Amino acid sequence: MKRTLRSLAVLGTVAALALTASGCAQGEKQLTIAFVMGAESDPFFQAMKVGATEEAAAQNVKLVWQGDPSHYDVATQVPIVDSVISTKPDGLVLIPTDPAGLQASSDKAVEAGIVVANVDTHTEDTSKAVIFITGDNGDGGAKAADAIANAIGYTDGETYQVVVGLTSATATTNVGRLDGFKAQVAASYPGIEIVDVAYSQSNPQTAASNVSNWLTKFPNLKGIFAIDGTNASGAAAALQAKNLVGKIALVGYDAYPANVELIKAGVFTALIAQDPAEEARQAIRAIVAKIRNNEDPASHDVVIPNVTLDANTSAADLTKYTYVAN
Repeated sequence: MKRTLRSLAVLGTVAALALTASGCAQGEKQLTIAFVMGAESDPFFQAMKVGATEEAAAQNVKLVWQGDPSHYDVATQVPIVDSVISTKPDGLVLIPTDPAGLQASSDKAVEAGIVVANVDTHTEDTSKAVIFITGDNGDGGAKAADAIANAIGYTDGETYQVVVGLTSATATTNVGRLDGFKAQVAASYPGIEIVDVAYSQSNPQTAASNVSNWLTKFPNLKGIFAIDGTNASGAAAALQAKNLVGKIALVGYDAYPANVELIKAGVFTALIAQDPAEEARQAIRAIVAKIRNNEDPASHDVVIPNVTLDANTSAADLTKYTYVAN
């Protein structure tokens, strides 16, 4: 099996949580930890499930995996979370589709005595969560700006139109990446103009339609930042359909296997890879340590570094950082 990304993130936290990694003592009650994400079919979450399943087995934990099959939206996630809470698991790993929209459900879980961790995205108030783990979203956005500027041959005094495809206007990962992208553009590439943004709700077909509309509206478009994996897949499909591969710089997020292959084909200028499996492992370790030993992690907020994959990345590293689902 291919390996997912192994970052050296927050070594103190990993070391502290590793004390519980060998599982519970013989005869100790098996814990149940529910894991609720947005669009379950998203390869990012499927890669996360690999890490969650491995860690649950190591910790003698029953893992309950729940999420809308394909739609990333607060309206569908809230009833799923509330239903899971009603089953009274010992722990809940929550990936909120909206920070405000999932706050009440998170609070309800805590009030019911369920230990909560936030992963990838977060609620408005994470103070009652045992841990919050995410990738370095601001850094990822900045790396995307650098990659686009390099691909288009950015020159001071020139003007370049770019667009950004997102899944959600409120998901904290999307917000952080867009903020990082904008900040880097403002600081280093003032000639880059972000002429539009659009949302896909984690649907690659919607993302492809958004890109097709942009190609008509902005005939001088120079770059696309696809802020997550499904937007990256949709944007790639649209550029291929329009025979614009290599003519418009496309920087995406997430190392979906199919998209990594498209780096080699020149469709993607670059992909920003995260470590979903490691995020899941650390969340389960933190919950288990809190329940079994009343231990808090060394750091409440854990940020895992990103890796930029492009045409210069070795074949070995492309394989190493590609997300896997089994």
